[in-house]
Amino acid sequence: MRDATTRHNRNSESPAPAEPEEGDQVDVQILTSADAAVLEHLADGVFDEPVIPAMAREFLDDPRHVICVAIEDGVVIGFASGVRYVHPDKPSEFWVNEVGVAPSHHRRGAGKAIMSALLAHVRAEGCREAWVLTDEDNTAARALYRAAGGWEKPAGVMVTFDLV
Repeated sequence: MRDATTRHNRNSESPAPAEPEEGDQVDVQILTSADAAVLEHLADGVFDEPVIPAMAREFLDDPRHVICVAIEDGVVIGFASGVRYVHPDKPSEFWVNEVGVAPSHHRRGAGKAIMSALLAHVRAEGCREAWVLTDEDNTAARALYRAAGGWEKPAGVMVTFDLV
């Protein structure tokens, strides 16, 4: 499994997003269980692998999973997904699992619009905090998260368990 990093020019500095080009009509929305068909129309490079319809339905049917997409001309050009989780002794939080924007749409504001809509949605759902992990050298992701209102703090050590 890939960590929660974006595919925005991983090792390059990220200047401020360019203004949308003339004619750009990007719709940013939170998908529901009725929206699985939306994930059948993707720009190249949005997801790591082809979407598996049964997995998309399972994801969308789970009320704690959230995916926000940006759609242009009927095609998903970016997304951010994550999981709202609860614990017996803490308020609800949101883990941003993954963010992806088609290379054709880098630095055009889609990532920030997606993150802003996703965070507004989970805030309205009662989450008190959201967090994401990224690589230290992923300057584009770090710039996106700062632009969306995030701040960096030491994250400790990530430990992975291979379960297969």
